[in-house]
Amino acid sequence: MKNKFSLFFFMLFATVMVLAACGETTKEEASNDASKGEASEESTTREVTHALGTTTIEGKPQRVVTLYQGATDTILEFDVKPVGVVQSWVQVPMYDYIKEELKDVPFVGQETQPNLEEIAALKPDLIIATQIRHEEIYEQLSQIAPTIVNTTLYDFKETTTLIGQALGEEEKANALIADWEARVADFKEKIASTDNWPLSTAVLNYREDHARIYVTGFAGSILTELGFNGPKDLQGENLEIVKLTDKEGIPQMNADVIFQFMEDNEAVKKTHEEWTAHPLYQNLDAVKNNQVYTVDEVAWNMAGGLQAAHLMLDDIYSHFKIEQ
Repeated sequence: MKNKFSLFFFMLFATVMVLAACGETTKEEASNDASKGEASEESTTREVTHALGTTTIEGKPQRVVTLYQGATDTILEFDVKPVGVVQSWVQVPMYDYIKEELKDVPFVGQETQPNLEEIAALKPDLIIATQIRHEEIYEQLSQIAPTIVNTTLYDFKETTTLIGQALGEEEKANALIADWEARVADFKEKIASTDNWPLSTAVLNYREDHARIYVTGFAGSILTELGFNGPKDLQGENLEIVKLTDKEGIPQMNADVIFQFMEDNEAVKKTHEEWTAHPLYQNLDAVKNNQVYTVDEVAWNMAGGLQAAHLMLDDIYSHFKIEQ
């Protein structure tokens, strides 16, 4: 009998010890899970440095408002549909090439004058702005939602990188830029075998009362990246836009190839006809060699995003009859 009681108490003691050990294990596992949860929460909080400072972003933004055309264009490449955008400059209210993707998205004013009340009403968790347009209202935007700011309107690579950081999709941003750079490398390799390479180019825009040469900017920067030289008489001048109010400045347009765009209205057409009929224009190299091309002003100047850059490059492949 004594041996039976001893065996019973031994088994009871062993059971209690096992249960206690299990309890400690459960507590340890719960503690580890909690730690992992805290680490996961911390890992989704990141600091994004931009043109006007550093912004803290928690989690992956779901409700994004874009305040310049390049950001609206580019964020679609991340498969993100913004909840608010600014109106386009032409083809109002939104450019044809992305109009369908932005169907039913509300507009929050102009790029130069976004409506803060309408932005706030959308309850965004991220706003994407640009310094050149929105520096003066940055603090107000930041009070509405975390706001990141690009330096310029036309640097689509900076826009792509910044959006990737804000969304926590740096790998996607790097892949998008790598895809672009692969196309650039392909074009440069193929055009290098053509005659008279490298060629000089001029990007011209006619207005109602003057003409412009875009030396850098969106189109000029892409042409430079592709290996083209700028207008022959402006090389090394470090200029962005040359505004010509007098036809005597036409020689500054001189280049092997001219790309031109303009609005479709009678006043602009009249300016174009008058300038292109001038003897100084007829003496330009591109004119004499029949190398003047009219291009889409949206892709080449108005949009400024990654998709527009690809559309512009498509045009250039086509104009030089280079197979993609």
